Amino acid sequence: MPDKPAGTTTPLITAFVAAQTGTMLGAGTFPALLPGFIELWSLSKTDAGWINGIYYAGYLGAVPFLVSLTDRTAPRRIFYVCALVSALANLGFALFAEGFWTAMAFRFLGGVGIAGTYMPGLKLLSDHLEAKFPEADHSRGVAFYVSGFGLGLSLSFFLSGAIDGVWGWQWAFAMLAMGPISAIAILAAAVPGRDPTAGVVSRTHLLDFRPVLRCREAMGYVLAYTVHNFELFAFRSWGVAFLVFTAGSGQAFPVSAPTIIAAAISLGPFGSVLGNELSRRIGRRRAITWLMWSSAALAAGFGFTAGQAYALVVALAVVYCVLQVCDSASITAGAVGAAPAGYRGATMAVHSCVGFTGAFAGPVVFGLILDFAQPAGAGGTTVFAWGLAFAGVAAVVALGPVFLFLLRRRG
Repeated sequence: MPDKPAGTTTPLITAFVAAQTGTMLGAGTFPALLPGFIELWSLSKTDAGWINGIYYAGYLGAVPFLVSLTDRTAPRRIFYVCALVSALANLGFALFAEGFWTAMAFRFLGGVGIAGTYMPGLKLLSDHLEAKFPEADHSRGVAFYVSGFGLGLSLSFFLSGAIDGVWGWQWAFAMLAMGPISAIAILAAAVPGRDPTAGVVSRTHLLDFRPVLRCREAMGYVLAYTVHNFELFAFRSWGVAFLVFTAGSGQAFPVSAPTIIAAAISLGPFGSVLGNELSRRIGRRRAITWLMWSSAALAAGFGFTAGQAYALVVALAVVYCVLQVCDSASITAGAVGAAPAGYRGATMAVHSCVGFTGAFAGPVVFGLILDFAQPAGAGGTTVFAWGLAFAGVAAVVALGPVFLFLLRRRG
């Protein structure tokens, strides 16, 4: 049957995208200001990688319970509580962070907050779309919602750099803590009333993921999402530091590194939506395969460009940043679409939990490679070290299409 007019879903999707954007405003503050923290707290590259990665360890620790719970209770309640947790994590960092361990604690708490807003928010949107527009193609709603993650992170990078330049890093963390609060206000105003209830209720206990794990097609997308996140968050955690290293040779550029990364991330939502449209035309698996292998090919040589003209490196960073998210909505829509009946929330929990092991591992492994590439001195001070780190990312993300092929639906 034909889709309903696209405009009918626009207000609902717009509200959720705006709310998702708000929840992410504090997420990029630490990586945006990473070079300053490395100097301020005398961090090694491995230390910095852990502080970046622990954010997603907090996500991993909470997401199995919080997202599975959306099959049994109102996702909105989970979203509201965890948005408050995100705000408190940023305020706590602003007031009390003074080194490696305190930074780790508040970043971990921030990850817990995102665990209860990102996928529960998508579950809430999917429930509303299914109830109100059952004949529409919901993949576009998923694509736009996922784009809010990148849009919010882009604003986080930009605003963090701008606020830090005027008032310092404490004010950057404190002011961006208001983002998750705004998300609560947006959903309360734009989507009032009762939320839809599930037509099929899962019959197993809360953390029983066996029906999902037995679904080959869903798990193929989950593993592809894992390596996608490895690449995505390695770059977003280390992109500013890489540009600062590249510019260290004295090459003048009118725009700061955090602003460049913010601009690059801000283009990501367009890539995500375009990638989803490509999937609709040539098939989801084929589109994801082309996009992931193209991204891997660019990553393999990207780090070795650090010795080239800075304008060239910036241009490649923007292209790479967009390319690495083009598959995001397609992968997530694939996992949601393959979910066993009654286990959409559980599938999204597995998708997030397993998938975000990549988000945790990417920044940490990247920092380890930078340090190990220079065992006799400070890591990340040679083109070879950065080139090797990005080549490692390329090797990991290239596995995504392999997982999709091996775990494709039989018959």
